[in-house]
Amino acid sequence: MNKAESIHPVPARTDARSPFVRLAELLADVKPGKTAINLSVGEPQHPIPPFVGPVLTAHLNDFGRYPANKGTERFRRAAAEWVRRRYALPRVLDPEAELLVLNGTREGLFLAAMTAKAFVGPRGGRPAILIPNPFYAAYGAGAAAADCQPVYLPATRASGFLPDLDSLDDALLARTVAMYLASPSNPQGAVADREYLVRLMELARRFGFLVFSDECYSEIYTEQPPPGMLEVAGPDFANLVVFQSLSKRSNLPGLRVGFAAGDRRFLGRFIELRNIAAPQVPVPAQEVAIAAYGDEAHVEENRRLYAQKFDLADQIVGDRYGYRRPAGGFYLWLDVTAQGGDEAAAVALWREAGLRVIPGRYLARQQSDGSNPGAGYVRIAMVQDRETTAEALHRLVAVLG
Repeated sequence: MNKAESIHPVPARTDARSPFVRLAELLADVKPGKTAINLSVGEPQHPIPPFVGPVLTAHLNDFGRYPANKGTERFRRAAAEWVRRRYALPRVLDPEAELLVLNGTREGLFLAAMTAKAFVGPRGGRPAILIPNPFYAAYGAGAAAADCQPVYLPATRASGFLPDLDSLDDALLARTVAMYLASPSNPQGAVADREYLVRLMELARRFGFLVFSDECYSEIYTEQPPPGMLEVAGPDFANLVVFQSLSKRSNLPGLRVGFAAGDRRFLGRFIELRNIAAPQVPVPAQEVAIAAYGDEAHVEENRRLYAQKFDLADQIVGDRYGYRRPAGGFYLWLDVTAQGGDEAAAVALWREAGLRVIPGRYLARQQSDGSNPGAGYVRIAMVQDRETTAEALHRLVAVLG
């Protein structure tokens, strides 16, 4: 039995709560030593695109009707066209059957797990859902709601901060319903190369499970655009669903618009669940999304602003705390083991510097050997403006040394 196969989830009360609830409890009795700067939440703070207001105004009357749950035809065509421009696909997505609108990626990633269990059918043992560890909390919630065993795959520096596919044995894969993958990853900013994506798709096809590829950070990168799973899935996109969002790409976390694309058979089942369980996306919001997917200028400006802040990290943080500029995403993943560990560092940064950061252990789960792949790290969200970010990084170094 390999390491991944032997993992069992720990009690929900101690491990499954929101990391932000746990952080609030940790800092509840601690007063910030300086004016607070929140670096804990991955909520983009860059300006929203200038076209948002005019587009909403032009479509205000559309708030007066129920939209179709799968999205308007205009939205689906616009999103499919963006995918065509962005990725080297084997063929163009069919916007009628291979793409549907979502309320951002969170609800899609959550509900997809329940559809996956029914779609994949009986497994060779208790159905399992594979989750990178650390991970986005919606993955674990989806696995629990689907009554599948969440199997947490450590994504550490030793494995390039991605799950080690060689650690997955046939017995585990034979009972796997789905595997979540985020590239660029949250929190480490790792990008899976094409070879890794091909290997994962080969495993999914061989063992009959689904790949849920969370690509919401795909447009925030340091050098080259990250490859996407749709590029390696073959002409039928079987066994794959990609999740995209405008939250990070377009600085529109409050709009709650994204999409799922890929396997048409799965999406046909998925829309059946969403028709009765998920709220529709308002037509005016979809119209804003159409404008956003048709414009790259604001996305390029977004990348430029993040690059400026990572330049600051290169200068101010340097080689401290194992820092390396991430390939994608907008987080710093800093090793504070030598500073007393992640919780101690989070408390010290709040008490002495007014910096609110997330202990890495809150973003991960304990493995069967008692280790936690997030322990010893803190996550820093580089979402504030350049001046605030510079101040925060100087404070961080002053406290942690």
